Amino acid sequence: MMPNQPESSSGSAIGGQKVDPGYRVSAVFDSPADEHYYGLGQHQQGLLDLRDHRINCWHDYSEIGGETVCVPFMVSSRDYGLIWDNPSKTTIDLGFNLQNVWSSEVGDRVSFFVIAGDDSDEIYEGYRQLTGITHMLPKAAYGYIQSKAIYPTQDQLMAVAKGYRDRNLPLDVLVVDFLNMTKQGNLDLDPARWPDPAAMNNQLHSMGITTLLSVWPHFAPGSLYYGMLEQKGWLIHTADGKPDFGYFKDVIGPNIDTTNPAAAKWWWESIRDRYVKPYGFDYIWLDETEPDIDPAKDVFYVGSGTRYYNVYPLFHTASVYDGFRRDFGDSRRVMILARAAYLGAQRNGTVFWSSDIRSTWDMLKRSIPAGLDFTASGMPYWDTDIAGFFSPLIPSTYHAAHTPLVDSSDAKENVDNYEDYPELFVRWFEWGVFQPVIRAHGEREHNEVWAYGKQAEPILEKYLRLRYELLPYVYSLAYHTYQTGAPYTRALFMDFPNDPEAASIGDEYMFGPAILVAPVTEQGAVSRKVYLPAGSDWYNYWTNERVKGGQTVVVPAPIETIPLFVRAGSIVPMGGPILSTYQPQAIASVRVYPGADADFTLFSDDGTTYSYEDGAGSITRLHWNDEKRQLTHTGPDAWKEPDAKVIDVVRPQPAI
Repeated sequence: MMPNQPESSSGSAIGGQKVDPGYRVSAVFDSPADEHYYGLGQHQQGLLDLRDHRINCWHDYSEIGGETVCVPFMVSSRDYGLIWDNPSKTTIDLGFNLQNVWSSEVGDRVSFFVIAGDDSDEIYEGYRQLTGITHMLPKAAYGYIQSKAIYPTQDQLMAVAKGYRDRNLPLDVLVVDFLNMTKQGNLDLDPARWPDPAAMNNQLHSMGITTLLSVWPHFAPGSLYYGMLEQKGWLIHTADGKPDFGYFKDVIGPNIDTTNPAAAKWWWESIRDRYVKPYGFDYIWLDETEPDIDPAKDVFYVGSGTRYYNVYPLFHTASVYDGFRRDFGDSRRVMILARAAYLGAQRNGTVFWSSDIRSTWDMLKRSIPAGLDFTASGMPYWDTDIAGFFSPLIPSTYHAAHTPLVDSSDAKENVDNYEDYPELFVRWFEWGVFQPVIRAHGEREHNEVWAYGKQAEPILEKYLRLRYELLPYVYSLAYHTYQTGAPYTRALFMDFPNDPEAASIGDEYMFGPAILVAPVTEQGAVSRKVYLPAGSDWYNYWTNERVKGGQTVVVPAPIETIPLFVRAGSIVPMGGPILSTYQPQAIASVRVYPGADADFTLFSDDGTTYSYEDGAGSITRLHWNDEKRQLTHTGPDAWKEPDAKVIDVVRPQPAI
């Protein structure tokens, strides 16, 4: 440890700021040449295996490639995880000279936890024990979330809802993005654009649609509460007590300091009394949770921004989650959409998204390993803005590298000269179906599944319906995550630790125990190589062709097809058609992929309360005996039809 200043000093000024007393703390560990590393939050440079890289573990919205989010929890291929217990800016050098070096800017001690396990799920059980439970989200969160930047009026939002219902398309959540107030920080809705939000939400609820409302943590000077917050010292401020205005002083203003318990309580109660209770908004989007300033020059209630650089998202999401649980008890589940995370933030009913990323093929490619490392960090709920947020500047002379696979001529008003954007949207949406949460968002004039042309529309509808067919499988995976802390979007190293080929593959992954997902990330591609891990046979989901594992295969991937494989020895329950999770969903089929014995725990409950924490809900255990070719089930009956009508034992088809 190296002291930042003498312990006896009360603090010396450097550049007008006091140096935080304490030490620069570091630790060095051995790094065997065959060891691989995963997790450590969100890093969007295209890496999965972090070995031989330096990781900057701090929140950085402007990081090259996309926002970096610090979650200092690393999982090793050698069956352990390491939690680094220091929230200041930290660098981690992995594998150089056969060493791992962890170094944090300030601390009073070197503190870390090592979690050993026989497999990755045991490691996540240890992470759960140390940092908190990943609660189940409202069932609606596992359906489809429709958003764009922005739906500016109540009428436009209702038109989108009507568009989905008129087309008989599933939809569970609509998003009201920011810039909805009369002035940033007034914590209201502009009545000129949102004349009757309570009636709007009542009507949406009658259609089986819930709402997610964006509430930014900023208070512009002159807004309704600014003077009170400044007087109480509840705004993030510099060492001299002046609020840190960040980058848009007059329009946006400083952030509320929710590391202060009194400020956090006021923040939640304001959201409750101004949005949740009077208007009936269901869920809250907490944007800007890094916060979007550099805390190094600031002071939080809990201490200096240097020492507590990365903690704001933990406190900020907790302010709303804890408030919901305190005031509504177990009667309604929480979903919070947030842009940054930290150790333990998974316990706050949170979904984290990959920030305001670019709408490019390169970004699509880099997003897959970014998400896999993030979920490997003990944060199971992560998603992206489908097809990116910021559209690149497209010159009038632009042409795609290859002939676009989706005709954009009837969507030109929406995509302008970006002729391959509908193709990008389709490929990204196909991948989105197999993210923990599926949500479309971005800066397009229109962003609904019918907005990208007549050729794209039926493909997007197909995959939207597929997500809902998979809900019994997805929801049961979510229950397993609640029980264990283990993610269900899983890099291959988690399930195939003995296959060296799987260690560094970042463009395919397991979605639960059964389904291998291999998104197409190249413009114009109609096939892709897929590695099938050793130790199992695999079924092509679309053709039922059975293929040996331990090999790379070239798979046809026309624009309407994302390569999917199902592991032999799997059970996949499929649901009947519904328009939202408000409706009861029957089990339409239970698909069995023979080749090994299999087990699956099918879970269902009310989808809206926390009663499952007290044992409520229906648990049906399914078992496939491969030798007898027989599926048995124990517990409550999960379907009404005779087994012979529901159980579908897949017949393997020969290779073409």
